[in-house]
Amino acid sequence: MYAISFFYYSILILCSYCHCLDPGSFSAVLDIDGQELGATEKYYILPASHVRGNGGGLALSSRDGTCPHFVMQESHAQSNGHPVRLLPVNKVDGKISLSSDVNIVFHAATTCVQATGWKMGGVDAITGRRYVKSGALTGRPGASTVSNWFKVENEHGDGYKIVFCPSVCSFCKVVCGDVGVFDENGKKWLGLSDGYPHIVNFKKT
Repeated sequence: MYAISFFYYSILILCSYCHCLDPGSFSAVLDIDGQELGATEKYYILPASHVRGNGGGLALSSRDGTCPHFVMQESHAQSNGHPVRLLPVNKVDGKISLSSDVNIVFHAATTCVQATGWKMGGVDAITGRRYVKSGALTGRPGASTVSNWFKVENEHGDGYKIVFCPSVCSFCKVVCGDVGVFDENGKKWLGLSDGYPHIVNFKKT
């Protein structure tokens, strides 16, 4: 009887403790300084510290000399790449939370006269891969923009991974997956991974 009473008392204490904690504090995406990411700030997306020697930050580049540009990883670890803004589907609080839909937009000028928001491209006819490219407009969640939304997820405490699995369209059939890096002829392109996500951290500009 005493054991049962102690069990329920322990559960009560645990529930009271959890109730006092702010649930949002567990879901916020943090930069390398431990600060919550905000929609009004710009960040470099860098390889996590344990893979920092394997290339630099993210930028835009042409794959075949034409537009749109595709998202790539800089070859040199010293290069931060181009800064981005992360714009949440919920614009009210302006915070970037784990597992929530966001637009990712480069804050950079390019030779292509088009938007610099990320979008997941279709299957490439030559490689059979899907690459992350530019050209996406921000906002307007729904079927017409389903390719423009990404999520940030924890990766076992090693950093974060970017995931393509939008929730902005309940009836759309989407092939979900982690965003990884394809090494092709000396260049590293971001795309829908085959099981090896690109682990990153966020550095405020």
